[in-house]
Amino acid sequence: NKSHQYQQSTMKVTLSLALIASASALAPAQDSRRAAFAKMAGAAAAVAPIAANAAVGESPRFSVFGLIGDGTSYSEGAAYGSDQAGKVYSPYSVYGEASESSLYKPGRGEDAERKKAILAETDKRLAKLPAYIEKKQWFNVKDELTRYMYETRGAVRGLAKTTKQKEKAEDFFAAIEATYLNATLKKQDACAKAAADSVSTLAAFVGSL
Repeated sequence: NKSHQYQQSTMKVTLSLALIASASALAPAQDSRRAAFAKMAGAAAAVAPIAANAAVGESPRFSVFGLIGDGTSYSEGAAYGSDQAGKVYSPYSVYGEASESSLYKPGRGEDAERKKAILAETDKRLAKLPAYIEKKQWFNVKDELTRYMYETRGAVRGLAKTTKQKEKAEDFFAAIEATYLNATLKKQDACAKAAADSVSTLAAFVGSL
């Protein structure tokens, strides 16, 4: 028993010495890592004053909507229009107010021509609907009415100026909505009639321009 206890004690001492040796072997690596982190922290601390654009003894620079404080401080950015020659649209905008010197002028001829080109393309797309309806390809009918008709609605509303034109525009909108609804309900005859109405009402609207 005494011999067995002596062997156990010897094993514990040996294991303890081995752990201490391992820890001692790792110590330089840990010290190296600590030194590396210390250098990185020192570098960051050295760069921070440069990034903040601060000088020793200088008070913090700030600005409140370009009205109070220093409008040229980094926190201000565009200084809410205080560094621009003309008046801006709002204190939060970099764009000036619309005027005669603006690049965009409402009512340009090229805008109207672009909208009319959209209507011409719409007419071509509407011409595809009868074949889709005949084959009961309801998904194609609905896709044709959604992937381009957003542009169509904008063009129609942009071109409709008079009361008569606006009424014709509403007739066209009602026709394409009925086409979409009947395609969803899979009502072939009603969908075919609504599709034909969409073509005729679009032609009537274009003819009123």
